[in-house]
Amino acid sequence: MLISVLINWWVGLHIEKENIHKKRKAWLTAAIIVNVAILAFFKYASFISENIAAIFGNERLILNIVLPIGISFFTFQMMSYVFDVYYRTASAQKNPFYVALYITLFPQLIAGPIVRYSEVERDILHRRETFDEVTEGVKRFIYGLGKKVLIANYMAQIADNVFDNPSMHTVSIVWLGAIAYTLQIYYDFSGYSDMAIGLGKMFGFHFSENFRYPYMSGRITEFWRRWHISLSTWFRDYVYIPLGGNRVKRSKWICNLFVVWALTGIWHGANWTFLLWGLVWFVSLLTEKLTGLSTKRSTVLSHICTMLIIILAWVIFRSDSIAAGVRYMGEMFGIGCGFGWNAAWQTLRGTWFVLLLAVIGSFPIIPKFRNSTAAKKLSWLENAFLIVVFIGSLLQIVGGTYNPFIYFNF
Repeated sequence: MLISVLINWWVGLHIEKENIHKKRKAWLTAAIIVNVAILAFFKYASFISENIAAIFGNERLILNIVLPIGISFFTFQMMSYVFDVYYRTASAQKNPFYVALYITLFPQLIAGPIVRYSEVERDILHRRETFDEVTEGVKRFIYGLGKKVLIANYMAQIADNVFDNPSMHTVSIVWLGAIAYTLQIYYDFSGYSDMAIGLGKMFGFHFSENFRYPYMSGRITEFWRRWHISLSTWFRDYVYIPLGGNRVKRSKWICNLFVVWALTGIWHGANWTFLLWGLVWFVSLLTEKLTGLSTKRSTVLSHICTMLIIILAWVIFRSDSIAAGVRYMGEMFGIGCGFGWNAAWQTLRGTWFVLLLAVIGSFPIIPKFRNSTAAKKLSWLENAFLIVVFIGSLLQIVGGTYNPFIYFNF
C-alpha cells in the first residue's frame, strides 16, 4: 500500500506539470498499468494458478499468495487520485503524507465506500471538526453498527446454515436462505458504509452516500443507482464514459457495457461466480435499455421482477461455484427437492421478528420519520433508541463469537 502511494504520488506530480497531452496520457497509462498489475498479482494470481494446475493436473503450480485486506478499495482510490489529477478536477498533492492520509484513512480503508480524492481534497487540506458534526457522526456510526451486529450477523446465521447444508434443502428453506443472504449483504455493507461515513464526520471528513435503499428499486437500472454507488459511479466515470459510453454506435455501446460489468464482477473476487454475477447484471441492464423498460414508470410487478433478479444474482454471488449456484436456483423452483413448508416455518418461529425488522428497515421509514415535524419535537426518542442499539450491539459483540466479514475478498 505504501509503495502504491509513493508511485501514484510521484506520477500525479508528473501528470500535473506536463502540458503536452500525449505525455500526460503516457503517465496516466503507466499508472493504470502499475495499479492494475499490483491488484491482479495479489488478487488473481492464485486463482489463475489454480485453474492452470487443474488443466495440467499438477498441484505444484498453485501459488498461495496472501490477499492484503482492502486492496481493491485502496487501489481504486489510488487510481481515482491519478484520474482526478489527469482530468484536472483536483490538484496533484505535493506532500506525500497527504496522499498517504487519503489512502490509509481507517474509517473506509478495508470496506469502502470508495472515496475519490476530489471529494475529500478540501477536507484533507482545510479540515475542521464541529460539535454538531461529531454528534451526527456518532449517531450515524451507531446506526451502522446496529445494522451490522444486530441484523446482518443474525441474517448471516440463517443464510450460512441453509447454503452450507444442502441435505436440509426444500423449496421453502432455500428461499428463506436466499432472502436472508439478500438482507445480510445489504445490512452488512451498508452498515460498514454508515460506520465509515459517521467516523469520517467525527474527524471532519465528508464521504458520499454509498447506499440509498436499493431494495425499493423498481428497475435494475435504478437498483445500481442506489447500490454501492461509489463503485458504480467509479466504473461509469473512469471506464464507461472514457470508452465512449452510450454516445457510440450500438455494437460499441454493448461492448462498453459488457466490459464494465465483466470488470465489476471480477473486481468482487477471484472466482468464476463473480464473473457470472457481473454478466447477469450486464444482460439484465442491456435488456432493460433495449426494451425501453429503464425509462418506464415502476409498478408493483416491476418491483417484484427486479427483486427476483436481485435475489437470484445474490445466490450466484454467495455460492462457492457456478454449479452450486445453478443447483441452488433450481431448488428454489422445485427442481430436485420438495416444498417442505413445515421446515421453513420451524426456522422462522424464532427469527420472524428480526426478518420482518430487516425487511421494514430496507425502506426509508426511519429517515422520513427523522425529517418529520413530530420527530424534531421527540428528538430524545431517537437518542434513547440509539443508546439501546449501541448497548445491544456491545453486548452482542462481547457475548457472541459469530461475526462474518463478507468483504474480505476485496
